[in-house]
Amino acid sequence: MEIKYKVKNCWEAAGDSDKSEVTPFCEGYKNFMDNAKTEREAASLAVMLAEQKGFRDIDSVTALKKGDKIYIKNRGKSVMLAVMGEDSLKGFNIVAAHIDAPRIDLKQNPLYEDLELAFFKTHYYGGIKKYQWLAIPLSIHGVIVLGDGTKVNVIVGEDDSDPVFCITDLLPHLAQEQMGKKMSEAVTGEGLNLLVGSIPGKDEKDKVKGAVLELLHDKYGICEEDFISAELEIVPSSKARDLGFDRSMIAAYGQDDRVCAYTALAGILETENPSKTAICMLADKEEIGSMGNTGMKSRFFEDSVAKIISLEKAAKGEAYNDLMIRQAFASSFCLSADVGAAVDPNYKDVSELSNAPRINGGVMITKYTGSKGKANSSDASAELVGRIRKLFNDNKIIWQIGELGKVDQGGGGTVAQDLANLNIETVDCGVPLLSMHSPMEISGKMDVYMAYKAYKAFYSSI
Repeated sequence: MEIKYKVKNCWEAAGDSDKSEVTPFCEGYKNFMDNAKTEREAASLAVMLAEQKGFRDIDSVTALKKGDKIYIKNRGKSVMLAVMGEDSLKGFNIVAAHIDAPRIDLKQNPLYEDLELAFFKTHYYGGIKKYQWLAIPLSIHGVIVLGDGTKVNVIVGEDDSDPVFCITDLLPHLAQEQMGKKMSEAVTGEGLNLLVGSIPGKDEKDKVKGAVLELLHDKYGICEEDFISAELEIVPSSKARDLGFDRSMIAAYGQDDRVCAYTALAGILETENPSKTAICMLADKEEIGSMGNTGMKSRFFEDSVAKIISLEKAAKGEAYNDLMIRQAFASSFCLSADVGAAVDPNYKDVSELSNAPRINGGVMITKYTGSKGKANSSDASAELVGRIRKLFNDNKIIWQIGELGKVDQGGGGTVAQDLANLNIETVDCGVPLLSMHSPMEISGKMDVYMAYKAYKAFYSSI
């Protein structure tokens, strides 16, 4: 072992085998990103890929034994996958990621007209820089539940033949007052109105609004009241693309945290007969605090684990009791698979360089997150970090450490605290990004591939 710690550039340190596998792996990742721009789409695609690999809905089984592969869906927005080990009471190896991303949602009564232009009113979701969402092509994804209970799926703006939508911006010639404001104040939340139409219809009042409603009724069978029972999300219409002359990076919307979700999913889909039961948890609502019945703070995770143990005990003719899940958690290990802030040469003053992750420096281990004194952090134990270091080194996985900015600069949190609060040994481990929470985030291909290798090795570890 080298005496000094130094972040390695994966393109220099990786072997020929890894270098040859990076590009095809990342092509699969980009395809996933293009087809999973919302949490519902990501959960649905994860289930489809799992079924292709022999995973079964847990509701279709009556008992579980070593090697069995199952998934558990949660309201179409989150999903858990598991590959059974020898005895779940000996603990689980868990990789937990989230599949929601910062975006803009429609309000419940969104459609209005102003100066013969039709708009949707919106409410942003998660931590965005509002000005980044102006004057770019946007798509609408989601579901509408009609008055009779019928659910209609909506995707507009992704196909090349589709129209796109836009939140307008003010021209610089007239923006002197706007540009004199703080960046956080120049664009307001109530100003994020989505332009959706301009041709007037036959109504006496709000002719353009009426014409848009007619179009929506003709295509989807909806009336204006149906927006009240809809979940419609505004996301960038751009596709995942290679970035750089050397194609060494990926530019895509929603890489926080679907880059970790995909790599965690890919790892468990290739896991066979682990000693400990392997679990991949893909949660919703992390960007707004993990609250709600599809977030990591809900009882879904605990209830699903209890069901797994119960079915495992049923196969052995044994009864389940609640003490078993506590025993299992106390013997479990978890990688909280979330992204981190790669040091950006254009803004390196916010990072402490000796502890900041680099693009293509490998999968990132983050001992603690939080802010201003590690507040709201899950601070992993030295023993756990040592265990993960050894696992990665033994499996020739290139890794680096990653702190979220300078002390007192800011900070943030992950689902690590939610898992750790269940008495599970947990550490953050994910992919560093540039331009995080923007409509186009940037990852390094080597980091993506090393995350996949890391999660795959972890699932099968003892």
